[in-house]
Amino acid sequence: MSAQEAGTMDTFDDLQTSYGRCLRHGGFIARFYEIFMASHPDIPAMFRHTDFSAQFLALRRGISAAVAYAGGSTLTRRTMIEMAQVHGRNGRAPVPPALYPYWSDSLLRAIAEHDPEYDFALEQRWRKALDHTTAYFVEHY
Repeated sequence: MSAQEAGTMDTFDDLQTSYGRCLRHGGFIARFYEIFMASHPDIPAMFRHTDFSAQFLALRRGISAAVAYAGGSTLTRRTMIEMAQVHGRNGRAPVPPALYPYWSDSLLRAIAEHDPEYDFALEQRWRKALDHTTAYFVEHY
């Protein structure tokens, strides 16, 4: 019996696997930032004083945590609260809710370029998980 049939929550393990393929191909995080920076005129200024070596590591962990959170993991609760605080209205790196679709679309473009198994069905799964996570950030803005 599958997890779905058992009535348990979707854990998005396939997305963690997809994300692993992206990371193995190298340059994934850097490519995401190239796409993201070009996606909206307000975004580059938000990273004006950013240490990108630390930011790359934070995003690398953040994506994995976001997928786990979307899958119902309680282990990521503290991480999600911290990320929501950082990106909230009064955080050190506030992100206006209107910019989250640019983040999601940029991430999906980078995934499409780096995961050789990416297809429409996997894209829809990624969207479902990302929408769940970005809704959390918007709610806590």
